[in-house]
Order: sequence, then structure tokens, then C-alpha cells
Amino acid sequence: MHKLDLKNNSAPVYFIGIGGISMSGIAELFLDKGFKVSGSDLHKSAVTKRLEELGITVYYSQDGKNLTSDIGLVVYTAAIHEDNPEFVKAKELGLPMLERAECLGQIMSHYKNAVAVSGTHGKTTTTSMLSYVYLEAELDPTISVGGILSGIGGNMRLGKSENFIMEACEYANSFLHFTPTTAIVLNVEAEHLDFFGTLENERLSFTKFIGLLPETGLLVINNEIEDVDKLIPDRKIRIIKYGLRSINGKEPDYTAKNITYNNFGCASYNLFINGEDRGRIELSVTGEHNVSNSLAVIAASLEPSDIHKDGIALDIIKRGLKKYTGTERRFQYKGERDGYTIVDDYAHHPTEIRATLEAAKRVKHNRLIVAFQPHLYSRTRTFLHEFANVLSTADITVFAEIYAAREENPGNISSDDIRELMSNNGQEAYFFKTFEEIENFLIHTCKPGDLLITMGAGDIVKVGEDMLK
Repeated sequence: MHKLDLKNNSAPVYFIGIGGISMSGIAELFLDKGFKVSGSDLHKSAVTKRLEELGITVYYSQDGKNLTSDIGLVVYTAAIHEDNPEFVKAKELGLPMLERAECLGQIMSHYKNAVAVSGTHGKTTTTSMLSYVYLEAELDPTISVGGILSGIGGNMRLGKSENFIMEACEYANSFLHFTPTTAIVLNVEAEHLDFFGTLENERLSFTKFIGLLPETGLLVINNEIEDVDKLIPDRKIRIIKYGLRSINGKEPDYTAKNITYNNFGCASYNLFINGEDRGRIELSVTGEHNVSNSLAVIAASLEPSDIHKDGIALDIIKRGLKKYTGTERRFQYKGERDGYTIVDDYAHHPTEIRATLEAAKRVKHNRLIVAFQPHLYSRTRTFLHEFANVLSTADITVFAEIYAAREENPGNISSDDIRELMSNNGQEAYFFKTFEEIENFLIHTCKPGDLLITMGAGDIVKVGEDMLK
């Protein structure tokens, strides 16, 4: 594997797929370090526009002609296949190459305090919450998050300190390339089975991820994960368990009690650490799942680390959590039309959908209407009945075509299959092939006081945005 030297910026760096949310952030980091940066993507976007404004050259085709022999490093994503013209050209020229996760892992190794936030759900939100705490503490962190965070003006912040906060994705075992000093594990459920095959394989990968921690490292882990102790390697690391519920009669080290919600569904609670009441925590985001996420953030911030011997003061942590109002596409308020409210959410797994709909219940509304776009054919097939069950809590559900992402259409699964299961159980559900049909239906269906959530990891967000235009 190529050894990254961030101090030697004499040779250019090229990114295959530079418009990706993570790739664009890494590109900005190299630019900040003084490297000449360029790259390619298949489509123009707000992300590529920003890169161009920063002075980065972006090619809107992936052609071997874009690469030259003087390039010092080629960074590519796991989605790039070996027959990609630019990948082929880089090999022909003998250019040093790193996959995105390998590159991030090497960058991470340059920081004394590196916090990696992992889990099958909630990574982006928790990474963002933690970022706000570090910013409130004026620790000048470098931040890499898988969403657009208003507090840093994007998905990457370039700090000058020894603090690095990053979202650690498990897909394709990306997080096994990282070098954390603190690891947060939010949950481990069946997800990305197109790669892992089984939940047991996925759990094994999380065990390997935890095993990356040094002996002085800190593990912050949700005690509600099934057989949580079996995930933890038999090594001398500090372990903090957090959660909302006792397991086998044992209360977690960090927990929340007396949870209440305001009219907007935002939670507040009493923080208990090792049985001691440490006062009231107030959040500016909705849902019980965010109470749990905030506990992980508090534990990772309050506990001592190699460069924060006394941890971050609790009053600073409280202020940071209070200031965090959400990340783009995470129960994001989009606007109102004709007296009804439109919210957008990235939820695309049954557990995530359940958390989002539970949060919606605590927001004042008449009917709850969901426009859902499943993400991946394999995930839709695997969780077909789970999708139907969890979405049945909405008053009306409207389905879009499956967002294929990295998959080819197998021809034996459709969003309409979920709709059929729900309709057979007497639930009001509809399926439309185009966004235009969905928009027209919703415009004529939504009434004053309704709450409409556009939901999914694809481009369903456009439906609500178009309606608001």
C-alpha cells in the first residue's frame, strides 16, 4: 500500500469520483495542505461547484486522458471498478493509488486524538453532535462527516489541532482501514448484507474495528446491542457502556432518565453517570434515538483521552448539544405549503424509519403522510415485510421506484411489492412510477395540519423541494 506523506505536496493528487460526499472532503483537505488537486465525476452538483470555486479542476467524464504521469497519488472510491478508464490508465502509468478508506485511515494516523463514530444507524447525526461539542470547546478539530453540516459549512472542516472526528462507515469494511484512539459503536444490526452476507459476518467486522484501538484507547458502546460483550475483543482497553435501558438488571454507565419532549419533539433528560444524577441535558433535535446518540457523545467527550486528560467540561458539552439543530436530510424541516409541513429524512432501513416515525409522533400534526423511496433492490427484498410493518404506522404511504444506487435491477423486486403487502392489510398505500405523479398526488391529498415526510437515501428529497417551489 502506498505510504501517504502529507508534508510532501510537490506532486498533484487526482480523485476518481471527486463529487462524493466523503471524497470531496478529502480533496479539500489535500488542497488545504498545499497540494494541486483535480478529479472527475459523472455529474455536476452543488458539491462539484464548490470544489471548482475553491480552484480544483473537475472533469465531467471519466477518461484516461484526464490523468498524467506527474500525478503523485490517485484516490478512488470502492464503487470504482477495475475496468474504469481512469483506473486502467492509472495502473498503466504506474501511479500510486489509494482507495478512499485507505487514504482516510492514513490521514487519521497523523492525529493524536482520533474519534471514529461507527454503527449501522445514526453515524452522521452523532458525528455532527460530537463536532458541535468540540467546536464549543474551541478544540479546533478536523471533521469528516457523511452529510452537510451547517455549523462547518459542508461535510469537512480543516482544523489545526491534534483532534480528528470522523464518521466510520462499515460498508465494504471501510472502517477497518482507520486508526482511531476513541471508537463509538452506536448499534450493530443486519445491514449491507449485499456485502456482509450475514449479520454474523457484520458483527465480526465490528469486532475487528474495535480491535484497532490502542491499549490506551477508549470504546464507547451501546449496551442495548445484542450480546454486546461478544463484540468486544479480549484486550485491555477502556470501555464505557451507554444506553436508555438496563440489560440483565445492569444499568449502563451513562443513561438518561425523566425524558420529556417539547412541542417540536425535542428532548430533555436527566443525565446519570454511574448512578449519579449530573443534571439536565437539553437537545434541539427530535426523537428518543437522539437521546441515545447524545449519551454516546457525552461519554466520548467527558472521558479523559491522551490529549484531554480531564475530558471536556460538562457545561461545555451541554452547550454544544443544545446548539446542534440537525444535519441536512436528518428530520430536516423543509417548509410549509397550503398549511401542511414538509420534512425530509434520510432513513432507509426499517430501524431508522421506526425512529423517524416515532420522532414524528411527538411533533404536533393531524395526519402523517410518508413518501418513501426504497434504497437498493437487495435491501428491499431482504426487509420487504419489515418495511411494510414499520410504514403501517403512517396514515398514508406513497412509494417511489427503488433507488438502484450501485445495483443492477434484478427484475424480481419492486416498491409496489411493499405497497401490496400494506394494502392487503388495509393500510392506505400507493405506488407511482414518477416523481411528477407523486407530487401531483400529494398536492391534492395533503391538507392543513398534515405532516409530510419525504424519506429515503436516494433523491426523493426532490419531491418536497419541488412542491415548495
